[in-house]
Amino acid sequence: MNLIERAKNILVTPKQEWGIIASKEEAHAKVFTTYLFILALIPTIAAFIGWGIIGHKVFLVRVVGIGLGVRYAIIQFVTIIVGAYATALVINELAPKFGAQKNFNKAFQLTAYCYTAVCIAGILSILPSLSLLASLGGLYSLYLLYLGLKPMMNVAEDKVSSYFIVSLLCMIVVGVLLSVVMGALIGMKSYSLTL
Repeated sequence: MNLIERAKNILVTPKQEWGIIASKEEAHAKVFTTYLFILALIPTIAAFIGWGIIGHKVFLVRVVGIGLGVRYAIIQFVTIIVGAYATALVINELAPKFGAQKNFNKAFQLTAYCYTAVCIAGILSILPSLSLLASLGGLYSLYLLYLGLKPMMNVAEDKVSSYFIVSLLCMIVVGVLLSVVMGALIGMKSYSLTL
């Protein structure tokens, strides 16, 4: 199945698509290189264009700069890739506690395909004033994660909700830590001001 068809199906008919995905075992490296890496380029390039070329107005002053664009692009890309692997690791490690099957490849498939909505919505970063709307993609990704837990991790129906909530809390902690580390490593100091 090609990338465009898989992305469309996971967004439009997720319940059916999870069944198809669950029936195939794919190595996490293959899912990363043929799917997630390519989709992660959408918000990465959009962030670079949005913050590095188009810019954002703050009190009638346009904030723009190639350095700023590069920083936001790096943050987008690293957050998606590291976030997907960290989420897969958390979901996989939690699996036995909820009577689910421990399988890192399945856990990574689950998270990589959940990130579809985030990556597609990331195109909105091309206009920094709309980048906040990209968070709606994040909410839909959580819905995709909820739908995918049962077929991908073979968790019992009565434990899906608790597995989802604990996974979500762990993902929030990972996300906060990742944001702090990225902010410290990259910093957000240099940018240009134009009117």
